[in-house]
Amino acid sequence: MDEEFELFVGFDWATERHQVCVLNAVGTVVRECNIEHNAEALHKLIDWIAERTGGRTALAAVAIETPHGVVVETLLERGIVVYSINPKQLDRFRDRFTASGAKDDRRDARVLGDSLRTDRRAFRRVVLSSGEMVELRELSRLHGELSVQFVQLTNRLRDQLQRYFPQLLAVGETDERWLWELWELAPNPHAAANLKPAQIGKILRRYRIRRHSAHSALDKLKLPAFSVAPGVIEAACRHIEVLLPQLRLLTEQLRGCDDDLHALLERCKADREHPSEGGRRREHSDAEILLSLPGVGDLVGATMLAEAGQPLSERDLNSLRQLCGSAPITKRSGKSVHVIRRYACNQRLQNACHHWGQSALRWDARSAAHYARLRAAGRTHGRALRGIIDRWLSVLVAMLRDGTLYDPARRNITRTAA
Repeated sequence: MDEEFELFVGFDWATERHQVCVLNAVGTVVRECNIEHNAEALHKLIDWIAERTGGRTALAAVAIETPHGVVVETLLERGIVVYSINPKQLDRFRDRFTASGAKDDRRDARVLGDSLRTDRRAFRRVVLSSGEMVELRELSRLHGELSVQFVQLTNRLRDQLQRYFPQLLAVGETDERWLWELWELAPNPHAAANLKPAQIGKILRRYRIRRHSAHSALDKLKLPAFSVAPGVIEAACRHIEVLLPQLRLLTEQLRGCDDDLHALLERCKADREHPSEGGRRREHSDAEILLSLPGVGDLVGATMLAEAGQPLSERDLNSLRQLCGSAPITKRSGKSVHVIRRYACNQRLQNACHHWGQSALRWDARSAAHYARLRAAGRTHGRALRGIIDRWLSVLVAMLRDGTLYDPARRNITRTAA
């Protein structure tokens, strides 16, 4: 906030053409233009800004809604300061210029630039991520997309088995590889009735399945089958034959993604593994500190570092709570007070924190005790998990500020959650 800028640029981003409005320090429009989405047009705009600022591009600030992408990266690499803002906040600023609710690209570009000039505190400065963080973000998002596809395919497999062969579902789940192999061995009730215990036992031993014996699994497979219309079994089997190779491919891709995530996190942990100068205590990287917390595995840690890298590096607890969705929203008017769940947050972070809370219940006695207190007070499961995560985020930021790993003996949280 101490920086002084000569130019304030409102950049209304689009897929093909961008609307740009440039204002000076007193709010006078210096230039309005519409540029194409290509490198040549963007560099021409930056060259013009550099000419207006005497080659000092750091005296120009750009306001944009999208905090990432090639436009933002190009602006940052050329030395221009970039700020982002939530579209909902921008919508409120738009009311300053029109009370009718009218909206167009030229007005939005001007609203962006002028709001940055007058209310910079409402914007968040964009910092170019390191190469490791870019890779981490891509891998964590790829893992999420592959997981969604895997669940969709296993649901389709379940639907097909329900049509004609529910006995197989009584033996295992559709996301288990050994069940796929068992189906290939016996794709219908008639084939299952002719199986030998030794054939099933071989599969169970290969995949180390101990909850079934060969005879108990065979007994379930030989349960009376439904009567189905002609052609149903053939059609369902054909569908499953298409699904299984896709499931196996996704399984391998997920395993490769897990390995890459682990290797990349190890690199991030090793960034500052050397002793600090002057004989002082060893410094720890943010990744190492985060991963030392109970319940934080590779996937949760990667998502936290990738999606909340800036508030973590700034040790900004309030922003971190808002992004993760653990900070509630209070609506107070007169004698009326309502506290509701925050929905305007990063969905990936929210999902990661949900899994973190679930794991913390199993691995941390304090979290389990706090969860039990919240449930006894009438809170829902999701609300209780958010209460646990809210505490852990406070612990995480304190650890990052001190540069220390998690030590359960030092943890002393006095804050209580409603």
